[in-house]
Amino acid sequence: MSSNQALVQQPATYDLDLAHSRAEFAVRHMMFATVKGTVGIRSARVVFDPRDARATRVEAVLDPATIHTGMGQRDDHLRSPDFFDVARFPEWTFRSTLVEPEGADEFTLHGDLTIRGETHPVTLKVEKLGEGKDPWGNHKVGLVATTQIDRTKWGLTWNQALETGGVLVSEKVKIELHLQLAQSK
Repeated sequence: MSSNQALVQQPATYDLDLAHSRAEFAVRHMMFATVKGTVGIRSARVVFDPRDARATRVEAVLDPATIHTGMGQRDDHLRSPDFFDVARFPEWTFRSTLVEPEGADEFTLHGDLTIRGETHPVTLKVEKLGEGKDPWGNHKVGLVATTQIDRTKWGLTWNQALETGGVLVSEKVKIELHLQLAQSK
């Protein structure tokens, strides 16, 4: 058995490699365009037991003050009480409740997402892209996770009606996480 296989067979704790990870979102604007942005991830930790993937635990903290859509005025509005109210609610948290293996490299991750003090369940589809040792001997795992949420569940209800019908900002938000995890030593 190689050393990589030995690592995979033992329970392990992984921390987020912040330099190689990204949280992205996309939301429809005016019913026909899409606005994309990012939000900073402060930390994430995964405790994974390959003998029982269902026992995996995930915790993450995101920083809504770092929200970036490429337009400062829009970003300031998103940080305001109309949306994320970052002065009162300076972090978002995610805690897993269940991991369901869907194949060798695919999982369904269930958990609780807290935004603006409101906690609601979410489900993410997770794909393991690969794993291995970096040039410095650190064991790394690459993942991508996706979901779609209804922002109004978290009290994010600000909107404006359009005279042509519809609203300025969709209730549906697509989320995509590109993550690289480093095994803790």
